[in-house]
Amino acid sequence: MPYELGLQLGLIWENETLSVVLAGNLARFEARAVVVEGQVSSFPAVDLAFAWTQATDVPLILGQANFFFEFEVCFFRARSEFEISPKQVG
Repeated sequence: MPYELGLQLGLIWENETLSVVLAGNLARFEARAVVVEGQVSSFPAVDLAFAWTQATDVPLILGQANFFFEFEVCFFRARSEFEISPKQVG
């Protein structure tokens, strides 16, 4: 799925030349750094960085690469919910 997701976003593996080192059970897979413009809900679009790998059965993970720098995310574990809002500027 991850490789196919990159293709669906219009990425070309050979054109992405910035290597990324993955950790844990993905450490054996080659990965490339990519930046795509993304929009969450009706919030303004932002650039989001991802590690794109050719490994299969790896879900898309939004995280510290920059998702949490662009958005405020509050987790409500007892309710199994989360809330996302744009970061406050200024």
